[in-house]
Amino acid sequence: MTERIDTTERKIVLVTGASSGIGEAVARELAGAGHHVVLAARREDRLEQVAADITRAGGSASTAALDVTDAGSCVRVVDEVVARHGRLDVLVANSGVMLLSPMTSLLAQEWDRMVDVNVKGVLHGIAAALPHFLRQGSGHFVTTASIGAHEVVPTAAVYCATKYAVWALMEGLRQDLPPTVRATTVSPGVVQSELASHITDPVAGAGMVEYRRSAIAPSAIGRAVAYAVGEPGDVDVNEVVVRPSAQRP
Repeated sequence: MTERIDTTERKIVLVTGASSGIGEAVARELAGAGHHVVLAARREDRLEQVAADITRAGGSASTAALDVTDAGSCVRVVDEVVARHGRLDVLVANSGVMLLSPMTSLLAQEWDRMVDVNVKGVLHGIAAALPHFLRQGSGHFVTTASIGAHEVVPTAAVYCATKYAVWALMEGLRQDLPPTVRATTVSPGVVQSELASHITDPVAGAGMVEYRRSAIAPSAIGRAVAYAVGEPGDVDVNEVVVRPSAQRP
């Protein structure tokens, strides 16, 4: 558990994809540190359960229905957070899908889905939050990329391409931002999550069984995000790679 902050350092944090896995872990970790977290995703029932758990544990949390592939939905949610709390300090753009398959399977609809969620979803979040960050003179973008942003493995060509894109977007964003607005990319290795359960291709699905035997808990990624968010404003943690010590490569 991250050490709790002084109440004067409490931040308003919006976490997308917060209904399970890494997003849920990030929300729990940041709430445990004393920040207010807004949990956003499509599964509203699951969001309510997680928010209730956080509240019972002494944290502060609220929820928002959000589909990151809908640019208007992203603007609406961000604007509502700012209207209610007076500001948004951190956007954790975590929503993602991992629909692995060999390129020869020609699952083009799944390729499109990964681009829509993994790339456009991040862009929609940036477009919604950046005007507020510039107006406030402060803010912090955090996104979940992947070790797949640094290497390509069989069946993961399109998934890795989307994560390479996210890495490039965040690095370019960092260079375009004023120094009072920070940008962090967290690149997880194999993490326990629902991602692999959505794979429809039998070849990729079978390969994931062995690949994911060394998965670590999503709380490890939550702690990495909390570390980056908790650093002083003059420190910009640009990228953190977190993977199982047994993961080779």
